[in-house]
Amino acid sequence: MIYLLLSILFSTGLIVIFKYFGIFKIDVLKAICVNYIVACSMGLLFAERKIPITEIYLEPWFGGALILGALFVSIFFVMAMTAQNNGVSVTSIAGKMSVVVPILFGIILYNESVTFLKVLGIMIALIAVYLSSVKEEKSGKKGTLLFPILLFLGSGTIDTLLKYIQVNYVADEDVPVFSAGLFGIAAIFGFTILAIKTIKKREAFGLKNILAGIILGVPNYFSIFFIIKALQNKNFESSTLFTINNVAIVIVSTLVGLLLFKEKFSLKNKIGVALAILGIVLVTVA
Repeated sequence: MIYLLLSILFSTGLIVIFKYFGIFKIDVLKAICVNYIVACSMGLLFAERKIPITEIYLEPWFGGALILGALFVSIFFVMAMTAQNNGVSVTSIAGKMSVVVPILFGIILYNESVTFLKVLGIMIALIAVYLSSVKEEKSGKKGTLLFPILLFLGSGTIDTLLKYIQVNYVADEDVPVFSAGLFGIAAIFGFTILAIKTIKKREAFGLKNILAGIILGVPNYFSIFFIIKALQNKNFESSTLFTINNVAIVIVSTLVGLLLFKEKFSLKNKIGVALAILGIVLVTVA
């Protein structure tokens, strides 16, 4: 249970850090690239089994790490945009209510329990994602649901793949080195995108972007490391574990948004937050 608690704390920290990225005008892509180097280095530092870099492609989890690495870069960028444009609590809800995706795959792939309450909870969760993401637009611009929806789908896909790879390909003692490989691949994807952008428009990397990436990298590594360790607990179904993890992050980050950033909520947003908690509680009870 301690692994789950630590994953919740570090994951909430990521959302808060992304909010500050907007406040301090951090270049998200540059910070994300540095963050992955930091996270990869931490994985290598804590690894019990050392693997030569030239042989890492031989690991059974390498193919899955390639897919996850590409998704990590994409969804991290979407998470940052959602936090800056929609707020901390909306980012948390859109990302963490994506628990419905691994729940569905848990039922299909691992024959996990399915009841009326679980199905009802999933339906309520989907409605909650929409209501909590609707913001009043002063400028009259539309399309504000794009980032929350992308975050919802992408986060759900990452959780599902992470569980599948952990169950089938990652030994208990190889969690740090798998995390390192995952972040290293993500760094390659990130720097490739950054290099293409630099060719089109040359600009300095910026010390503040490097510092922001270092600050982001530490909680990012531990959020993944601890959720994988929690998934190794055979006493919990993955649907139950993801549900507890996600609802806690929703609640904590919502409180942070209200207390630290003084975020404003419309009636629809408040109903969405309430439904999010209700939906995820129903799934847990089920």
